[in-house]
Amino acid sequence: MIPRHQTVLFILLLVASVLMGGLLWNQLRLAHRRLLQGQDSAPTQAPQVAPAEQATLMAANDADNTVEPRILSLPLPQNPEARARAVLGKLLDLYAAPDAAHPVPGGAGSIAQVFLVPIADAGGKLAPEGPELAVVNLTGAFAAGHPSGLETETLTVLSVCATLNANFPRVTQVRFLVDGQPRATLAGHADLTRTYLTAESAAPAAGDRP
Repeated sequence: MIPRHQTVLFILLLVASVLMGGLLWNQLRLAHRRLLQGQDSAPTQAPQVAPAEQATLMAANDADNTVEPRILSLPLPQNPEARARAVLGKLLDLYAAPDAAHPVPGGAGSIAQVFLVPIADAGGKLAPEGPELAVVNLTGAFAAGHPSGLETETLTVLSVCATLNANFPRVTQVRFLVDGQPRATLAGHADLTRTYLTAESAAPAAGDRP
């Protein structure tokens, strides 16, 4: 037989639990309503569209093994690294087009990141407007799908370097990564272990072709 005072205490605790549960549920319902009202009343901001600017793409041509300038108007962000990625992405979009003079699959998504790193002088100092090293991080899918061959791989590398040089004069050196890691070659031939100088990124003359 349960004592009467324990029965009364149990009933009081049960009633208190029910009341507390009801209050908690009501608070959650009100908080959810305020959240929805806040979302509805928040001003909708239009997506920012980067202004169009002229960019020089140094596009490769397999027919004569050259790199030639193409000036296009592109929406370019202000951030230098995002800007470099956008410019190189458009270059690779040209190569992915059906009528490309230098057909390479992949397009803009093949440029994972571009990092611009200041280069110190002989004394170890960094000048405010000094030279920069561009680190271009390509995707593994781009490297895997790139046509194999010394000329076609070299043209891709040189066109990337020349395009960076044409749009970012402070970039004097370029290094390549694939999926964030060093890689021996692009697709079996073009050396990705070296640092490329943008001043030497012109395509080889006909007599110099390998």
